[in-house]
Amino acid sequence: MPKHIFITGGVVSSLGKGITAASIGLLLKSRGLKVILQKFDPYLNVDPGTMNPYEHGEVYVTDDGTETDLDLGHYERFTGVSTNKYCNFTAGKIYDSILRKERRGDFLGGTVQVVPHVTGEICRAIHSFDNSDVDIVITEIGGTVGDIEGLPFLEALRQFRLKKGAKNVFFIHVTLIPFLSKAGEVKTKPTQHSVGRLREIGIIPDMLVCRTEKHLQPDVMDKLSLFCNVDRDNVIEAFDVDQTIYQVPLAYAEQNIDTIILDYFGLASGKRSLDKWREYTANVSHATSEINIAVVGKYSELIDAYKSIHEALDHSGAQHGARIHIHSIKAEDIEADGAEHFLASMDGILIPGGFGKRGHEGKIEAIRFAREQSVPFFGICLGMQMAVVEFARNVMGLAEANSTELNESTKDAVIALMEEQHAIEQMGGTMRLGSYPCQLTRGSLAHTLYGEDTVHERHRHRFEFSNSYYYMFEEKGMVFSGHYKEKNLVEIVELTNHPFFMGVQFHPEFKSRPVAPHPLFSGFVHAAKTFHSSK
Repeated sequence: MPKHIFITGGVVSSLGKGITAASIGLLLKSRGLKVILQKFDPYLNVDPGTMNPYEHGEVYVTDDGTETDLDLGHYERFTGVSTNKYCNFTAGKIYDSILRKERRGDFLGGTVQVVPHVTGEICRAIHSFDNSDVDIVITEIGGTVGDIEGLPFLEALRQFRLKKGAKNVFFIHVTLIPFLSKAGEVKTKPTQHSVGRLREIGIIPDMLVCRTEKHLQPDVMDKLSLFCNVDRDNVIEAFDVDQTIYQVPLAYAEQNIDTIILDYFGLASGKRSLDKWREYTANVSHATSEINIAVVGKYSELIDAYKSIHEALDHSGAQHGARIHIHSIKAEDIEADGAEHFLASMDGILIPGGFGKRGHEGKIEAIRFAREQSVPFFGICLGMQMAVVEFARNVMGLAEANSTELNESTKDAVIALMEEQHAIEQMGGTMRLGSYPCQLTRGSLAHTLYGEDTVHERHRHRFEFSNSYYYMFEEKGMVFSGHYKEKNLVEIVELTNHPFFMGVQFHPEFKSRPVAPHPLFSGFVHAAKTFHSSK
């Protein structure tokens, strides 16, 4: 049976619990242990799939087609371990499961209560990996201690430790140590109160991870240890890193956070190996060239809306010795002021995925600028679809070409709703989701970059290229270099008379890793670097 690490947060949200969980996962994996990570979110949505990016950020999609919290992206990027449907549970999913059982009569008419039914369902979710070969399950609890919606989850953790035994469960509390500039000192009282709330519930943290912008002096660490009832060696400083979040595991390694956990569990392990990780962070620090990439989207002011894309660009930037400057540009602004005003100084233009009409004409104008000015272009999901629309309008002469998502009555529907989507009424979890094979055309740019005949990529969409226009596009010079053969779906489009012009229906950003950049992002960044050098 696996050991369990639970990570809670206190004082404020957005402290980096996900990065802490992912970093610990990396350190434990580097010592030869098999790890998996989970995220429990207390909100009542069944999953993040229908949530507004302004509320939640990007929706991360796993290989098995589960729409999840963006922290699962951190888990995969740090550890290289693929997540699945058992790695993200919301309160909505927990309650939905209980209510379905109640409707079936599984409770034999008994009263359904938070304790033991809700807490029991949460514990069953934690047990999802009991029959696997996983050594350690790391579970992050969303929100902060004291949130009313999070109380059933914390109560479930208390029960879980009682049943599993103390030496099989390790609690980590991530907390803020604020610095008051006027007083010139850090304050431990918020953390004391946060830990106090946990202790009222019946949970005593085994470790404190203290986010701070000022290095903590020994007397502060001693005070935290004494008043929070945590061993002094288990008070960990999480000082703000200066270059990249991928420095965090190295900072934790210096404080032997993994050794502390393994000693607690009594687990044997190999020697820690982080050479590739150190090489990556060194490449980030020593990047010599500067590249400007425009990300033109509907939510460009929200970094978290395109989190995986930003990370994938950084991965490839480090690979090519380049520092990527991402310019987030709202598509609506291009509609108002023109593409050249925003894009003339760019070395590459990327159009990310998205939904809805707002800003789509600005994206089309940005693509036209990239095509006509020979600026490296990369379109993802909706970005690929808009590249098709732009080509149809401005090269093929189909002036009214569009996607039926944006104009249901368009004369030339070069992008249309997939056949199996017509009968679907509910929104949540009903798109084409998860990993599908893509067969590549030999001799194409995609085939050259991947170096394989068939690849598997993750999808999240309802609309596809309309095959009735296939040969018209080919005659005008568009290359269809990737296909899902089973249903004859176009997955990749290219232009050959261009330094780099590619659109993909899938989301390659979900499979990019710091030590293994995605080949398509790598090709795009290389083209942007070459373009920059040619100016």
